[in-house]
Amino acid sequence: MEALIHYLLQFGNLNTIQIELIKNKLVFKEIKKDEYFQEAGKIPREIIFLTEGIMRICYYNNKGDEITKYFIEENHFLADINSYNQEIPSTEYIQAITDCSYYVLSKSAMRELSMTIIEWDSIVAKITAKGLADKVNKISPMMSEDAKARYLSFLEKFPGLAHRIPLSYLASYLGITPSSLSRIRRNIR
Repeated sequence: MEALIHYLLQFGNLNTIQIELIKNKLVFKEIKKDEYFQEAGKIPREIIFLTEGIMRICYYNNKGDEITKYFIEENHFLADINSYNQEIPSTEYIQAITDCSYYVLSKSAMRELSMTIIEWDSIVAKITAKGLADKVNKISPMMSEDAKARYLSFLEKFPGLAHRIPLSYLASYLGITPSSLSRIRRNIR
């Protein structure tokens, strides 16, 4: 819980009473590896702060292939923010790729915090902007690189993730086949 509060304090000031209010709105949950936190077609009603583990955001393309968009690791917020804000069904899945622990803020808890804490909406807006920028920075640079460069770039940006993520998910994220990724990894060692 302290990691979540520390994260929030990077984006705005909160006094002790406000921090206690936030803590009282948090619900701790766990999910097992391979389970889905969110499924496409459902309207998201929660925002989570991942405290342990890795989740991936994925979707199915028009050919039925599963595509990994990106990964979220510990100490980050996670939500399909577009579907959450507009209250429309999500087009993405959020899957635990390791056992995960996280704190949940329900939509009603978010509303109450917004009405009670003056700076809350500003903090949420800053976190959302950072999350969107991080997402673009994870995806955009890799589009113009070849497969080996994409993998090396991934290793540089996320050194602790590569060995915690199944090969098939990492290959999907990089836009290559698992066998190509295996070959690249062999040639790098």
